[in-house]
Amino acid sequence: MKMSVLIRYAFLMLLLPISFGSEVVSAQSRSGTTAASFLTIGTGARGQSLGHAYTAIATGADALFWNPGGAARAYGNHDNGSVFLTHSRWLADIDYNAAAVVIPVYKDHVVGLSVAAVNYGDMKVRTVAFPEGTGETFRANDFSLGISYARPLTKSFYFGGTAKYIRQDIRDMTASTIGFDLGFVLQSEYLRGLVLAASIQNFGGKMQMDGVNSVVFVDIDETITGNNPDIPARIEMDSWDLPLSFKFGLAMPLIQAGMIEFTALADIQQSNDNSLNGDAGAQLRIHNRTFNLDLRGGYKDLFLDNVDSHLTFGAGIDVRAFGFRLGFDYAYTPFELLGHTQVVDFRIYF
Repeated sequence: MKMSVLIRYAFLMLLLPISFGSEVVSAQSRSGTTAASFLTIGTGARGQSLGHAYTAIATGADALFWNPGGAARAYGNHDNGSVFLTHSRWLADIDYNAAAVVIPVYKDHVVGLSVAAVNYGDMKVRTVAFPEGTGETFRANDFSLGISYARPLTKSFYFGGTAKYIRQDIRDMTASTIGFDLGFVLQSEYLRGLVLAASIQNFGGKMQMDGVNSVVFVDIDETITGNNPDIPARIEMDSWDLPLSFKFGLAMPLIQAGMIEFTALADIQQSNDNSLNGDAGAQLRIHNRTFNLDLRGGYKDLFLDNVDSHLTFGAGIDVRAFGFRLGFDYAYTPFELLGHTQVVDFRIYF
């Protein structure tokens, strides 16, 4: 497929979320109307520090959480294999941990495995009679497990997909479903190497809680005496969509001079639980054959006023050693009302 055809196709795809968003931007807000909202948390320090404008440059194992097409792109002079670990202490002492691995299997084809887990900690059981707690505690957890495949369709066009199992637990209740992610990356030869990318995330089934707390005992006809007043029945819970999102991003190298690279990034996003919005970021890289030092900043949720923080910051370094490349990344988000969050990553490229 010719480069010009790919670029036309990419720009056509970029128009889709705008046309979709024009129909819903003036409609009533659907914020908070989807399940598994942990899937919208940016996974990893790189994406977080760039204000979530990471769709176009995500490579290696953490691309599985942003754009699976990027998993087929090599990082530097290394092959496509990589390992990714991240930890963050989210708001209200919530722990968010994720890990992923990408392994080359045939030529430039790769497979990946990703897992993410959210632990909300122990919480008190409170009732009207005991508002300070009954002495019991309960837990809530979120979990996702994904299997991915990615490959280059041409030397500059990459495509990938992920199938993932999603589960949420709270006390004795559980909801689960299957979701899918798709993504592509186009590395152009124009404007110093402009990169265009797109992803569709969390396309799949609905989440519906079920468990022992949905079982009740009823008297089918209270006007009749002598019948069984405790017929087991089940409360049918509402079902909720996954937070489906369409993202389109670009990365434009603005400065490439010796050891210095400066890249501007932008994403546009349309989701089924929010209005059309955008993210922007910038990365300054100082590098040589041995190391890369990155300084990052971002502004997320452009056009939205129902968020607590927009600015994000971070840095990262990776070093070549013993035939591998080892990397560490850090991100900081200063929330105005809810404190701040910090994210730490560890990476291996091989």
